[in-house]
Amino acid sequence: MAFKIIVCAKQVPDTNVIKINPKTGTLIRDGVPSILNHDDANALEEALKIKDQYPDTHITVVTMGPPQAKDLLLECLAMGADEGVLVSDRAVGGSDTWATSNTLEAAIRKIGEYDLVFAGRQAIDGDTAQVGPQIAEKLHLPQVTYVEKFSIDKNLKDITVQRQLEDGYETIKLKTPCMLTAIKELNTPRYMTISGIFTAQKKPIHVWNAKDIGVDLTTVGLEASPTNVFRSFTPAPKGKGIVLEGDTEAEVSKKLLVNLKAKHVI
Repeated sequence: MAFKIIVCAKQVPDTNVIKINPKTGTLIRDGVPSILNHDDANALEEALKIKDQYPDTHITVVTMGPPQAKDLLLECLAMGADEGVLVSDRAVGGSDTWATSNTLEAAIRKIGEYDLVFAGRQAIDGDTAQVGPQIAEKLHLPQVTYVEKFSIDKNLKDITVQRQLEDGYETIKLKTPCMLTAIKELNTPRYMTISGIFTAQKKPIHVWNAKDIGVDLTTVGLEASPTNVFRSFTPAPKGKGIVLEGDTEAEVSKKLLVNLKAKHVI
């Protein structure tokens, strides 16, 4: 029996080029390219590494978004995933993390059997790190977040992970099925290959709406979301810094003291 992995991924705007409308305080998405969320790419890569070691592994990538999110699935399939699922419906549009996790939980339940669920720690357009843990809670799965090292026993049941902490790490052992969220230190995502791009066109992509996954419509979408963004804004740029130069530390320290006194800091 195949070892089945579900990877939750998100198509996000490239934050290197995104801007904010100064009048409305909303993100300007027009003309901004969409990319595979960085941490989700690490989650997919770890799943692909398992598939490299155990070829009888089946990887399904599930995402929620507009129809163009199908491009993300094609990219994941070209990297080596076996199947894609896109939940696309206006009914789930505008969902916050709680409503998003309700949608993805329903999609995963429809997918059916799985041994491992992988997701990125957080999305670069939200940085909440909430969706993965919420999915795990709703699926009643043991979970470990901030995974920076991963290993699985050849029995494909026993997993050992290293979880990143602010001042170190902790080693955790758990069994499948479980939910893990990945960080960038876990691995280096692979690139698509030419053969992978051609093969991706032949792999299945399922497009489901809210009715298909049987999600309760009162728990998804903008109106069902208890969290709303009050305002988005670009922080005012900081003033230009001053570099003090001198031949000795004493000379630089004296210049610093003079500057601080001139500004009435001291």
